[in-house]
Amino acid sequence: MSTEVKSEVLKVLEDRHSVKQYQAGHKMPKADLEQLLTSTSQAPSSWNLQHWKLLVIEDQAQKEKLHPIAYGQKQIVESSVVIAILGDLEANKNTELVFGPAVEAGHMSKELYDTLAAQIEGAYQYPQVARDEAIRNASLAAMQLMIAAKALGYDTCPMGGYDAAKFVEAFNVPARYVPVMLISVGLAATPARSAGRFSLDQITVSNTF
Repeated sequence: MSTEVKSEVLKVLEDRHSVKQYQAGHKMPKADLEQLLTSTSQAPSSWNLQHWKLLVIEDQAQKEKLHPIAYGQKQIVESSVVIAILGDLEANKNTELVFGPAVEAGHMSKELYDTLAAQIEGAYQYPQVARDEAIRNASLAAMQLMIAAKALGYDTCPMGGYDAAKFVEAFNVPARYVPVMLISVGLAATPARSAGRFSLDQITVSNTF
């Protein structure tokens, strides 16, 4: 990686902060939204099962419907788009879609496919594993979305403050998916205030406790 590219990546990470005040009425261009979603889809995931579904809420009437469910947080209605990050509780059903083409192309043996499929199905016999994997991997996609948004010139705010049960009902979310978080995306009306961070000494442990 060149020094220039490295510096750009680190600058995006440094500049990303949660923004709660957006330029109301701004509509994100389709090309930007598609790039944002494409970059999000490239996040890593366990077994590459891609345990996420992205509910893209850009219609203003739908954002107004979401507003009280998110306890009146104004970034819901002022941002350009709200993306609900959903975790897939049945990501094991993606096994054939993910690995089938590799087997057909000769990049993966049938024996390896059968081994992986058995591992996945074995893990998904346990509901807690399915839920943990759904939330863990969807959270990776959520972070990738926020980094990509900043690189595209947008700001974001991850939100856990909403009524998940009402959200599921209002937006007809299938039982297969668990709400993980809402992310508002838009152009900042005022710059975000940099929040204090713990020092490395406070957050790291060397080798063992």
